[in-house]
Amino acid sequence: MSRIGSSVFVRGEVSSSDDLCIEGRVEGPIWCEESAVIIEPSAVVRGDIIGREITVAGVVDGTLLAREVVDIRTSANVTGRVLSARLILNEGGTFHGDVRPQQAEAALTIAKRRRKEHVNGAS
Repeated sequence: MSRIGSSVFVRGEVSSSDDLCIEGRVEGPIWCEESAVIIEPSAVVRGDIIGREITVAGVVDGTLLAREVVDIRTSANVTGRVLSARLILNEGGTFHGDVRPQQAEAALTIAKRRRKEHVNGAS
């Protein structure tokens, strides 16, 4: 498992093929399409998160796109959109936004295409 520690601030895209645990602050998209993403209680993320499964215990402002499940824990504060087949909103967790389970696969396809265009355009 890869880790972004509590004293780390990242501005820009984060990409990992391993499971990723975030304890610090990230401003930008997080790509872990085949892996799990864990947002710890100390973490603040301002950007979209794409993962196999996403667990949020901290603060997230952005779209959460998961192939399997988004789990919003008791200490979480999430603002944005959830695109996933399953959503778990634990008692005490805060969620402001909308949930669109039927659009998860289409959204993933579009996100991959946009990312590829962005990467190829930057070269």
